[in-house]
Amino acid sequence: MGTLQHQIASDSSANGGNLKGISEQSKSKAGGKEKFLEVYNKLKAELLLDSEAFRYTDESRAWVEKMLDYNVPGGKLNRGMSVLDSLRLLKAGVEVHDEEVFEGSALGWCIEWLQAYYLVLDDIMDNSVTRRGQPCWFRDPKVGLIAVNDGIILRTHISRILKSHFRKKPYYTDLLDLFNEVDYQTASGQMLDLITTPPGEVNLSKYTQETYLRIVEFKTAYYSFYLPVACALLMVGEEDQKTFQSAKEILVQMGTYFQVQDDFLDCFGDPEVIGKIGTDIEDTKCSWLIIQALQRANPKQRQRLKDNYGKADHSMVLEVKEVYNELELQRVYLEYEQESYSKLVSMIEKQESEALQAVLKSFLAKIYKRHK
Repeated sequence: MGTLQHQIASDSSANGGNLKGISEQSKSKAGGKEKFLEVYNKLKAELLLDSEAFRYTDESRAWVEKMLDYNVPGGKLNRGMSVLDSLRLLKAGVEVHDEEVFEGSALGWCIEWLQAYYLVLDDIMDNSVTRRGQPCWFRDPKVGLIAVNDGIILRTHISRILKSHFRKKPYYTDLLDLFNEVDYQTASGQMLDLITTPPGEVNLSKYTQETYLRIVEFKTAYYSFYLPVACALLMVGEEDQKTFQSAKEILVQMGTYFQVQDDFLDCFGDPEVIGKIGTDIEDTKCSWLIIQALQRANPKQRQRLKDNYGKADHSMVLEVKEVYNELELQRVYLEYEQESYSKLVSMIEKQESEALQAVLKSFLAKIYKRHK
C-alpha cells in the first residue's frame, strides 16, 4: 500500500470511516467556518451599497439581503472553504498573510454565490420542495418566480466581487475566464440533464452510462471540485497548464464519485440528515441508480421501472425503490465506492507535486463515506 493510501486508510479507520480528522484539520487551519462567515458579511455589506438600485429604496435593499441570507450561506460551505484550505496546502508551510486569507475566502464565497445561483434556478426547474432543510426560495409565496431574477442577481454579484477585490491582480483575467468557463460547462451539463429527462416523458433508452458521465462531468464536477483548486493555483502564481490539466482530470473523477453519492443519498439517505427530500425518481432523473437498475433488471423488473419511474405518486416511487432493493443496489453502491476510492488514491499518488497531492488528498477526505 502506498504512503498516501496508507495515510488515508488509517485516518478512515480512526475516524469512523469518513476521514473526518483530515477534513477538520484543514478547516481548523483555515480559521474555521466562523471566520469564513465574517467575510460573507463584509461582501454582503459591500454589495448592498454597490448598486444604485439597492440604494434607491429600503425595500429593494431588504429584499436582496434576505435573499442572500436565505440562499448563500446555508450549506456545508465545503466548496468555498476549500479555496483557502487548498491555498494553505499549496504554499506548503509558508505563512498565508491576512490579505491572502481574505482573498482566498472571497474567492470561496464567489463559488458559494455560484452554487446558490444554480440551486435557486435548479429548484424551480425541478419543482423541488425543500433545500438545505428549509422550503426552496421560490416556494415563499412572496417570492415565486421572482426567484428567477434573484438567481440572475446572484450570478452578477460574482463579477462585482471579482472586480472589487481582484482587478489589480495579475491573474484577474484568468479568474474571469475561469468562472465564465466553469459557468458555461455547468449550464451545458444542466441542459443535457434536462433534455435527457423532459417533463412528462419517460424514455429509458436514453439512460446510458455514457450520457450520465457526460452530464455529471459538466453539471457537477467542474464547479464543485475543479474550480476551488484552480482558484488556489492561480493565487500561488501557477502558470503550467499541465498542472491545471492534471488537477482537473483527478477532480473531475472525484466529482463523478461525489455525484454518484448524491444520487444514492437522494434515494436512500435520511431527509433529516441530508437536508432535503429526494425527488430524483419523481423527476425522471438520469441518476446512477436507474442506470445500474436497467443494466441488471430482468424483463419484468424493467417493465416495472418503465411503468413507475418519473411518476409523482408515492406508491409508484416505492415500487421503483422496491426494484432497487431487489437488485441490491445498496451493495452495488458500496462496491462502486470502494473501487472509486482506490482508483482516486492511485491517481493522486502519481502526482509529482507533494503540495498538489496534499490538496487532492484533502478533497478526498471531505467526501469519502459521507452521509449528507
